[in-house]
Amino acid sequence: MQPKYPNVMVRLTGEDGNAFFILGKCIKEARRIGLTEQQIGEFREKAVNGDYNNLLQTCMEYFDVS
Repeated sequence: MQPKYPNVMVRLTGEDGNAFFILGKCIKEARRIGLTEQQIGEFREKAVNGDYNNLLQTCMEYFDVS
């Protein structure tokens, strides 16, 4: 399945597995590539509305995660 924003590439393999780190890294890359604050807010809201697995699944749903 193609992520919602495939041009936002986030490398998480071998990185800190802390939920705040993951969320911050995704948001930083989304801003760098030019997503609007509304688009980022939509991602953030969905990502934090659940547990750690929800966060990871949301990251993969929205971005190209490796």
